[in-house]
Amino acid sequence: MPSPLEIENALDYRRLYEYHFQGVDQAARQRVWDVLGPWIHRRMGSPARVLDPAAGRFEFLNSIDAEVRWAIDAVDYGYPRAEAISLTVGDALDVAVPDAHFDGVFVSHFLEHLASPAHVALLLRRLRRAMARGGTIAVLGPNFRYCSREYFDAPDHIVGLSHVSVPAHLHAAGFEVTAVVPRFLPLSFRGLLPPSPALTRAYLRLPLAWRLMGKQFLVLARVA
Repeated sequence: MPSPLEIENALDYRRLYEYHFQGVDQAARQRVWDVLGPWIHRRMGSPARVLDPAAGRFEFLNSIDAEVRWAIDAVDYGYPRAEAISLTVGDALDVAVPDAHFDGVFVSHFLEHLASPAHVALLLRRLRRAMARGGTIAVLGPNFRYCSREYFDAPDHIVGLSHVSVPAHLHAAGFEVTAVVPRFLPLSFRGLLPPSPALTRAYLRLPLAWRLMGKQFLVLARVA
């Protein structure tokens, strides 16, 4: 009988994401994030000390101009990162982070990977403790309400989340929800049109397009 630790570590995330991102041009993806990341960062109030607890390929942290950029991820994928980015390899539920330090936290495509709603609550409470008063958290992720057919095609998606449940989680964790965008981005970079900075800029200027194409939510909340 495998131990709980063996079960928890059974999924090889490095190989899983190699498969998931095969055929995706990472340089083109980063160029899109170089438009998208600063847009989100400005709506967070342009925080100077930013934590990304599931930083992956560092697209968001590479794209923003913040004095302190702290990345956490279970795996170091070896992708280039800006000199200002400090990486801690480990579980965001366990690694040590300073209290009341960050004035911005960006959580992208992470909450749905956690083992249960209780784990979501635990992570959000940890993140709130790490944030300074007045700081903003931004949560981006697939909206189960609008992509239920494809949601569990990703083998690491466990918890179904939406633009309704995520604000409730944030409120329960002690945050004050300030903005909810039910439909923001398309679900993936594998759309009908190739990703490009110009198309991304145009898309961000057209909220009507969000309502037609968006399958990801964006939720902002602050530490009061």
